[in-house]
Amino acid sequence: MPAASPWWTPDVHADRRDFLLGRNRIQAALRGFFAARDFVEVDTATLQVSPGNEAHLHAFATQAIHHDGSAVPLYLHTSPEFACKKLLAAGEQRIACFAHVYRNRERGPLHHPEFTMLEWYRAGETYDALMRDCTEILGLAAEIAGARQLTYRGGLADPFIEPERLTVAEAFKRFANIDLLASIDRSGETDRDRLAEALRVAGLRVADDDTWADLFSRVIVEKVEPNLGFGCATILYEYPLAEAALARPTPHDARVAERFELYACGVELANAFGELTDAAEQRRRFAMEMTEKSRVYGETYPLDEDFLKALEIMPEASGSALGFDRLVMLATGASRIDQVIWAPVAETETMSEGRK
Repeated sequence: MPAASPWWTPDVHADRRDFLLGRNRIQAALRGFFAARDFVEVDTATLQVSPGNEAHLHAFATQAIHHDGSAVPLYLHTSPEFACKKLLAAGEQRIACFAHVYRNRERGPLHHPEFTMLEWYRAGETYDALMRDCTEILGLAAEIAGARQLTYRGGLADPFIEPERLTVAEAFKRFANIDLLASIDRSGETDRDRLAEALRVAGLRVADDDTWADLFSRVIVEKVEPNLGFGCATILYEYPLAEAALARPTPHDARVAERFELYACGVELANAFGELTDAAEQRRRFAMEMTEKSRVYGETYPLDEDFLKALEIMPEASGSALGFDRLVMLATGASRIDQVIWAPVAETETMSEGRK
């Protein structure tokens, strides 16, 4: 089979151009949305001493070469989160950021190694405010694109009505008939064997070396996510504390955290937290994440010590990260993420073989 024409050929560009102009209009509208709400738009550095410390995020590594020839490792950030939180510690109250971010091992219809993350933070406000933001953003993106529905692979979601709000525990019960919270004790510690037995009863695969996190992810991917965001968007909230490395526990139940994800048409669009500001607890969680990363992938990333120091003075806040390219896809009707990126990263034959 002949190779597909590159994005810069006139015929391919002509096919993509309406999506790209739609992207520009949506981005301009969202800038206006945040400006009207007294957000300051910030611009964060791409190069960081740590790309993030979640076990299953993979970064691109590089070096800073000093005049004496010595080298210091640096990474392209996977999110502007650490820099944004430092700005909150510095005194900013409401900030928004369109950031190019980089994630390795990711390529497919919904994944691109370089993409645009829209992040915004509200100091002194709860993550319920972010849920309202997400609801308004969906409607605004559709309105600007001239779309009555968000769409992906035949799935539809009405962006002009309130999203369904569903806890993770409710979703496990509804879609897999599993009592998730029965496998988590009052301190947030998880019981792998108890969850494994629940998966077996539900007819899901369980391997001997599966951790609790592996089992949790299997239910999310196979049973929960395929059912979210159809008819209307879904806000999936109150993730187990073990699955929310940067979020604080909910006041009413220490087993779950102030974390939600936004879905439309089965596509994850946003991930939001009531932010953890306990530096010692954050260090402990990062260490656990890096232990897991070492176990699974044989590598770890350094901690950003400045970030942990900033947490000590950072105010209570909530923040959200939204995949801007995915939002544009659903609003404009594009079927692949590279259709809404002006100049996609070249795809090699090896990359094609590794598509998700």
